Amino acid sequence: MITIKDKREAWLKRKKRVRKKIKGTPKRPRLTVFKTAMHIYAQIIDDSSGKTLVAASTISKDLKSKAKSKAKAKGISGNIKGAILVGESIGKKGVGKGIKEVVFDRNGFLYHGRVKALADKARENGLEF
Repeated sequence: MITIKDKREAWLKRKKRVRKKIKGTPKRPRLTVFKTAMHIYAQIIDDSSGKTLVAASTISKDLKSKAKSKAKAKGISGNIKGAILVGESIGKKGVGKGIKEVVFDRNGFLYHGRVKALADKARENGLEF
């Protein structure tokens, strides 16, 4: 039986493997995604200076009210609709800051479901990767 510790170790291993190959530069920063059961987060990061250029998440003030899940009264917004809103927001904010090309870092998560929805919406809103 797989334990939570085993799952976390496997995720960290995948994350390391991906990050070995991906670096964000000033010309082409890194778009990274992090998800939990309740929320999803996205950041555009310049690795050479170590600074976050743009960030969006389902807990940010502008998206919190839109991303609330109707099915759950707690306001859990870690669903595909929340990911779509975050992808749209990160795309618009990135283009607003003059960022057009990024390197996509799925952060060890599989590229399907919420991660894919966020990436597709970010592409639709002007980011290229």
